[in-house]
Amino acid sequence: MQVTFKLFATLGDYLPPGARFNQIELEVPEGTTVQTVIDHHQLPPKLVHLVLVNGVFVPPSERAGRALAPGDVLAVWPPIAGG
Repeated sequence: MQVTFKLFATLGDYLPPGARFNQIELEVPEGTTVQTVIDHHQLPPKLVHLVLVNGVFVPPSERAGRALAPGDVLAVWPPIAGG
């Protein structure tokens, strides 16, 4: 199944070459979880702050059990500082 994976700010460096607009289309097996995608792309846990699937926040305690569905958009942001 195909999902869209978006990484924002400094996390964009973890996308493979050829990624456009900080996103890639992934082909993943059914049952793939949010955490599986994060781990596969070797995102440092301390940089994985805000995680959304289709615009809905997925708390850390639910990421390992939240399976993705065809067409889902998984977006990840690092902690943001500033003001």
